[in-house]
Amino acid sequence: MRSKERVIAALEHREPDRVPIGEMAIDFELTEIALGRPTLYRSKWAEYTALWNGRRDEVVASYARDIVDLVRHFDLDYLAIPLAPARQATYEPPEFVGEYSWKDKSGRTWQYSPESEGHAMCIDPVDMTADEIVMPPDPAPVDWSRLEHFEHIVKELGDTHFIMGRVPAGLFPWQETLGSVDGFLLKMYDEPAFVERAVEAQTREAVAYAQAMLEIGCDAVSPDGDVCDNRGPTMGPELFRRYSLPSVKRLADAIHAKGGWDVMHSDGYLWPILDDLVSAGIDGWQGIQPRIGMDMKLLKERFGDRLCLFGGVDIDTLVLGTPADVEAQVAYAIDHAASGGGLVLGSGNTIMPGVRPENFQAMLDTTRRHGAYPDRA
Repeated sequence: MRSKERVIAALEHREPDRVPIGEMAIDFELTEIALGRPTLYRSKWAEYTALWNGRRDEVVASYARDIVDLVRHFDLDYLAIPLAPARQATYEPPEFVGEYSWKDKSGRTWQYSPESEGHAMCIDPVDMTADEIVMPPDPAPVDWSRLEHFEHIVKELGDTHFIMGRVPAGLFPWQETLGSVDGFLLKMYDEPAFVERAVEAQTREAVAYAQAMLEIGCDAVSPDGDVCDNRGPTMGPELFRRYSLPSVKRLADAIHAKGGWDVMHSDGYLWPILDDLVSAGIDGWQGIQPRIGMDMKLLKERFGDRLCLFGGVDIDTLVLGTPADVEAQVAYAIDHAASGGGLVLGSGNTIMPGVRPENFQAMLDTTRRHGAYPDRA
């Protein structure tokens, strides 16, 4: 089977020749080790500074080149493509308030940590009113410069591999507005009109970009909808159902109307809302963290015929464990969740800095060795 056929079989709950494998993203550290060259793709500080120094086109070219090369280097079955920085006259350097901290145009302060090498985080949010939220028309316009790299990647891999486009889902748009989780949660209680307007604005954009990705040739869209932490929905199940769930369904309907699959990304403890997500129409879920209780066996028993599971190996294991630990988690996922299709192996989030190359390779090798279906072995 080709990689694309393998993933489609899993999504349709049919058994392919073996369990497919892939990742939503691989950060710069492992990318540079694997490819033997610098990258600007998911390079965090290097990407920020490249944009501020007028090198936006280099950033987008790196996305296009390095995503393709990573898929071929690791022989992955699926890949996901993020939106790129928009083409604009200039990316003005921000107002720096520290060596790795700066203020954006809205007044929010952001901090990058060279120790963790993660995404920059807002450390000083702002307040705003509902009237300050810019509401795009419906349908929302698409800035096609943010999709420049899609055509190259689809041309290179579209016939052979399963391709997803990643789009911010807008289910919990605290970063796009205040920059504060706590502040946004308070507005869910005190200013419902603010939250409704924020979710509507982001959902309109998500729908527009999702449909554009499918028009270019993606097979699926992966809405980035982080709404949970390790304890459950950040806003609680009731507020999730009130504000966010309608957006999940609207986006799923829009993806299906274009003939695509909806593979939602959200890590965290999703048990309290997973029935809701499946009922809203998602086809797959990526971001499964077994160590916090999202057990692959239990997930298969409850949702095996309705939801394709993308995951099986904790990031913690890939960072802190041994190849033997990784092999054990892969074997557990395959033994308990592969029957009848519906399983795509991968990490419980994305391949972040700190993931040991030998552990990542062990995940790939064990899946290929242990993941053949009995009737095709």
